[in-house]
Amino acid sequence: MAHIDLYFSTLSPYVYLAGTRAEAVAAKHGATIAYKPLDIMALFARTGGTAPKDRHPSRIEYRAEELPRQARKLGMPLNLKPAHWPTNGAPASYAFIAAQAAGGGDLGVLMHAIGRATWAEEKDIAEDDVIKACLTEAGFDPGLADSGLLAGAETYAANLEEAVVRGVFGTPFYITDDGARFWGQDRIEDLDTHLSEAG
Repeated sequence: MAHIDLYFSTLSPYVYLAGTRAEAVAAKHGATIAYKPLDIMALFARTGGTAPKDRHPSRIEYRAEELPRQARKLGMPLNLKPAHWPTNGAPASYAFIAAQAAGGGDLGVLMHAIGRATWAEEKDIAEDDVIKACLTEAGFDPGLADSGLLAGAETYAANLEEAVVRGVFGTPFYITDDGARFWGQDRIEDLDTHLSEAG
């Protein structure tokens, strides 16, 4: 059975724009997904990237053009300057890790709900009630937002180290079990093609 490791940041607009398309691709090919939330700002620092606010004006301007364009293409709402961004992405990440360990819900829906809260609903994903609402929407026990915080912190840090070793430098980032790497929500179609060829 094919497998995908999905590295993502709860703060990333591109993770939000990915929606649940990777999950649909995985289902099509009978592939499993392991979700690996990480600290994107720490990843940038470790892999030669730059925080959005510190980028060259040309890059900032292009991002401001490209994000709305991709959102329109996908038919998804997007606020380019959300009220609660950047925020602390760790609490939502810890809750996600707890949900993955607990099972019983839909992780793809949870990842998307967290992204949508920031980029379309003007909510702060560092707030407990927002995280609990996302967990509930995805079919998980909202109490997971308050559990496994130490394990969540350890896994969150370990995911970053693993990502650096495996050549991850942005999110969403998909790595298949045969080592193929795909960066960005606009590479999901290529992931689909690769799984078709590998199968």
